[in-house]
Amino acid sequence: MRLTNYSDYALRSLIYLATKPEPHLLANISDIANSYHISRSHLTKIIHQLGQLGYIDSVRGKNGGIRLACAPKDINLGVLIKQIEPDFNLVECFSTDLLINPKPDNANSDSSFNGNDDNAVAKDLSLTLIDEEASAGVKSGCIISPVCQLKQVFFEALTAFINVLERYTLADIISNEAELAELLFYRNGLNSFVE
Repeated sequence: MRLTNYSDYALRSLIYLATKPEPHLLANISDIANSYHISRSHLTKIIHQLGQLGYIDSVRGKNGGIRLACAPKDINLGVLIKQIEPDFNLVECFSTDLLINPKPDNANSDSSFNGNDDNAVAKDLSLTLIDEEASAGVKSGCIISPVCQLKQVFFEALTAFINVLERYTLADIISNEAELAELLFYRNGLNSFVE
């Protein structure tokens, strides 16, 4: 499983905003791009989506900028990744329908997988596999797709990946805030926040 650069840059942007020295002041996209040496135009699209999802507040105008819209403890990494990652199809015959909301606390936490009931497991894990009968009209490149059990292994691996991410928030990954701030803001002299 590999996340796209889009998800990587979204996480880095949130880390930047969460660790900036004056949280009440606005940051700008150019400073984030310069700090990480990434494309400003690509980052603009990401920041726009993070704003639409409610993670970032944007202020337009001459003294405009961006800041976190919620506390780092309220930004769940698994939920964020499911919202912004475009594709979780690990193999051609595998499809995911990820729910935006995390599993409820009272959900069955038994992570064992016996491979016999795709639908029950998928429902419990907020993921679904393609219904082989419904997709019979779709040409697959793999002749064994209707009976293949490899996709169950990939399904279990993907579910474990998402479940681990759902255990962490932005606050968890910025616990070394002073060290992050040193690298992001002070070492490179990048500190142009707007009042």
